[in-house]
Amino acid sequence: MTTLRVGIAKYEQMKARTLAVASGKRVARRDDPKIWFVSMESFAKILSDRNRALLALIAETQPGSLAELSELSGRAKSNLSRTLKTMERYGLVQLRKGQGGTIVPRVPYSGIALALPLGSGRQAVA
Repeated sequence: MTTLRVGIAKYEQMKARTLAVASGKRVARRDDPKIWFVSMESFAKILSDRNRALLALIAETQPGSLAELSELSGRAKSNLSRTLKTMERYGLVQLRKGQGGTIVPRVPYSGIALALPLGSGRQAVA
């Protein structure tokens, strides 16, 4: 497994970085963040203690369905579905179709590393 690198940058900075990479003006490095959040608050909301515990539970138990994850976590299936769909949009979890139309959650990394700039955030996208 690998470590997922995430970064914090303003939308304009992320857009400028993406355009620079796409145009060849900047080379994406292997250790660059793969997922970006626009603020520390958005990062903290998505990766709260409760949600990080959920990711760890998925990684450790590899449940075969949301129903199984609901049972293991003690969280309502509807709540899990909303949370996991949000995490999937950020690339933090993968939701695959399993047998009988079930949804199977997977975490494709063993840790998360945050690239957190001090100050204006210019360092995170340079």
